[in-house]
Amino acid sequence: MPIKVEIISPEKVLVSRDVDMVVMPGEEGDIAAMPEHAPMMLLLRGGTVTLYEGETATDHYFVGGGFADMTQTRCTILADEAVPVTEISIDAATARLEALTEAWESADKSDVSRLEGLMSKIQSVRAEIDAGAGG
Repeated sequence: MPIKVEIISPEKVLVSRDVDMVVMPGEEGDIAAMPEHAPMMLLLRGGTVTLYEGETATDHYFVGGGFADMTQTRCTILADEAVPVTEISIDAATARLEALTEAWESADKSDVSRLEGLMSKIQSVRAEIDAGAGG
């Protein structure tokens, strides 16, 4: 029995189909959504969502954070950004990482919320670069 997965970015619905399993990057670690999974909502960190048919990974998508809503029959991923891993531009991501690193270095170190936001973005872009490099 498959599970319906949807990956939705602010721009569009990237995926809407049945799969056997979805593995996604939760804030506390990777988690798999499968049929009959207990209902749960979780925060996502930047990383790769992998879709499975049987035991074969068929598709990989980078998500830059967001959250997932899982039920026994469906998994809806609302991503801050989402793109097929094959479409990642490592050059563009590297440029964003450099800009974020400069912003971190020049940020007021007493502004904890700004520093936390920058660190989250830096970690997400690093995960995007890793995903694009096949890691």
